[in-house]
Amino acid sequence: MSSLETKHLFGLRGVSKHDIRMILDNAKQFREILERPVKKVPSLRGMTVVNLFFENSTRTRTSFELAEKRLSADTVNFTSSNSSVKKGETLVDTLRNIEAMKIDIVVVRHKGTGVPKFLADNSNAIIVNAGDGAHEHPTQALLDMLTIEQKLGTLEGKNITIVGDIRHSRVARSNLWGMTTMGAHVTLCGPSTLVPRNRELLVNPEVGNVTWEPDLNKAVQNADAIIALRLQKERMDDSLLPSMREYRNTFGITHEILEKAKDKVLIMHPGPINRGVELDSEIADGEHSVILEQVTNGVAVRMAVLYLLAGGRANG
Repeated sequence: MSSLETKHLFGLRGVSKHDIRMILDNAKQFREILERPVKKVPSLRGMTVVNLFFENSTRTRTSFELAEKRLSADTVNFTSSNSSVKKGETLVDTLRNIEAMKIDIVVVRHKGTGVPKFLADNSNAIIVNAGDGAHEHPTQALLDMLTIEQKLGTLEGKNITIVGDIRHSRVARSNLWGMTTMGAHVTLCGPSTLVPRNRELLVNPEVGNVTWEPDLNKAVQNADAIIALRLQKERMDDSLLPSMREYRNTFGITHEILEKAKDKVLIMHPGPINRGVELDSEIADGEHSVILEQVTNGVAVRMAVLYLLAGGRANG
């Protein structure tokens, strides 16, 4: 096994094509393992992974837990709601106490941007970002990329349209940086109030391949895949959107919108879906949807990330 160039996974901005390719290729192998009667391998036997979640997240947390167990790691789940954080303990003290228990990898989700990097600077553990603030969610983007490659063969030259709350979406940022690194063209579409103020800062100047298109009808015309983002209602001011109905009428993915797109366009969503807002139910459950495949691929991608970041330190 060749090791990754990066020691931690904070995000996909600045991550090399080499590393992304290695993660995706290993994820494809782990995806095959998930289809076997016995879905477990001894790759991380003897290692301990702590899931340090300061935000609620059923899908991401469960996916990481399954990935860790499939790799035979020892898993510890930590939630802030029943921890000493409630009693005033600092983040560093929490980490150092956990690290004193001789753990190897920390998977962290936190509302604060930059927390994974902060933990890496104050720890000897491997840090994996499971979502930090409005920054990045790298494993979600990697599972999106894996799903597209499975269906379309490659990301190189493909047109990916991301629709919705770009301003607050860590998924959009990770997908934008990861997919353009792998040669895809990304079109971003959403309400003007939900577009980042300094949107040029999101674009990798060495890669480019990004278009901003306010008209959804135009944004989907050449798309090979459409990723509808969840409205981050918990992170936005009520004044940013007039109503859910208006959002659905202008930026919701409906049959009328699909008629503007390619016949075999993929429909994707990071979940949970606000049905009837971001996606109509018949679209979410229809022939174009690969949403459930994204969920399965999430386990394989997280297995690959944990395995590769372990860098040969795992037993077996």
